[in-house]
Amino acid sequence: MDFVINIDSQAALPLHRQVYEELRRAILSGRLAPGQRLPSTRSLSQSLGISRATVTQSYEQLLSEGYLETTRGSGTFVCHQIPDDLLGTAPIESIPQVASSSIALSAYGESLTDSSLFRLPEPEAQISLSYGRPAFDKFPIDLWRKLLSRHCCNSPDVLDYTNNSMGYRPLREAIASYLARSRAVKCNAEQIIIIGGSQQGLDLITRLLINRGDWIAVEEPGYLGARRAFLAQGACLFPVSVDNSGLIVSNLTTSTTPKIKLIYVTPSHQFPTGALLSLPRRLELLAWAQNSGVMIIEDDYDSEYRYGERPIPALQGLDQGNSVIYVGTFSKVLFPALRLGYLVIPDNLVDVFTRAKWLADRQSSLLEQHALTDFITEGHLERHIRRMRSLYGQRRQTLVQSLIYHFADQVKILGENAGMHLMVKMHTTLSNEEIVQRAAQVGVGITAAHPYYLKTSPSREFVLGYAELNEQQIQEGVRRLAQIFNNA
Repeated sequence: MDFVINIDSQAALPLHRQVYEELRRAILSGRLAPGQRLPSTRSLSQSLGISRATVTQSYEQLLSEGYLETTRGSGTFVCHQIPDDLLGTAPIESIPQVASSSIALSAYGESLTDSSLFRLPEPEAQISLSYGRPAFDKFPIDLWRKLLSRHCCNSPDVLDYTNNSMGYRPLREAIASYLARSRAVKCNAEQIIIIGGSQQGLDLITRLLINRGDWIAVEEPGYLGARRAFLAQGACLFPVSVDNSGLIVSNLTTSTTPKIKLIYVTPSHQFPTGALLSLPRRLELLAWAQNSGVMIIEDDYDSEYRYGERPIPALQGLDQGNSVIYVGTFSKVLFPALRLGYLVIPDNLVDVFTRAKWLADRQSSLLEQHALTDFITEGHLERHIRRMRSLYGQRRQTLVQSLIYHFADQVKILGENAGMHLMVKMHTTLSNEEIVQRAAQVGVGITAAHPYYLKTSPSREFVLGYAELNEQQIQEGVRRLAQIFNNA
């Protein structure tokens, strides 16, 4: 399993001591529960990008002090009775939460009438390099069928209504545990609401917190699904530019900045550029939001997939001011037809979000919630993520190598080594429309990036997906694209 901790290779404190302190703090604060299994020293060293000997030294120190225990053939676990419990001391003082500014709730928006707000049509082609779909053929469908059958046969309650529109509690507990160790999110089951995918989450947030005419800051370029939900509610959008370090937070404090009510960000893998929001900017954004009384929407849509780098903790985990609503989904990790996502809501907004969810659709599918709970708690989710991370990493590498081989300096690859897509800038005299049309003529579907910009967009930028294509399809697709430019 993955377990996110913060270490600094430039710090004066030795790495083994940093790992020791972080794990001890996680145990004392309850992030690592008594009896919980820790990653193996090999797994954690690979995840953190440090030597196995460093991790082993940290584990041995915790073992000697009674924080951990080992079971032959099973692994290393947190002790059920840690030393600080025996001494009767308070392990770690909780950091006082700073109350966020009161957020006025909006009236329900007008019905959608503008057809331009709907999703862009996807190009049909023999080889589609469009973004969005995972590798369906790699999902363990037989296992999923078994889990569904288990609850169909043994749990008649899954066919009934439920009084709790927040979602199946064991699933919320499983998600809270998963987020705590893999994304460093600070939450409990009472803050999690199961939703019908991230798009429903964005719709609920907007309807509850935005009145017509309110301003929402969005990344430029940015995710169309979010922008269209905001526009449908009557919000005004304030674009904030993105560079190689993510959102340029200083652009929020200019003399021309309107009074912002919400800000929508994709900090762990910016869509569509792929940039990672740096730690200094994360802290700067949180400080600005707290001082301005602005709520941050953190969309963590595909952060599970980073290749050859340390996992990136969520923005929400750094927040001390109840300023972040965290949006997650299983659509990219598992399959899009599984319309189950989740919101992590600040305590002061849980009740109203729960009622809005009840009004929106009463409840999400109980059968799938039960099956997903087992999928997570039995370890299948993290095993699947590890397999797909390896597969997608290979496919991304194939796409990058093919682009370099066929295009050389005619193409610039943007973004971090993560996610399920990358963004490229083509150096050519052809227009966006000509490139898309010529690609279609050779059986390749690609998506231009210009719709993701609110202002005038740079030309000849494209978003290329690779998750659902095998290596041969990727190589052939890039080869066909190269024909377009060779014949131009």
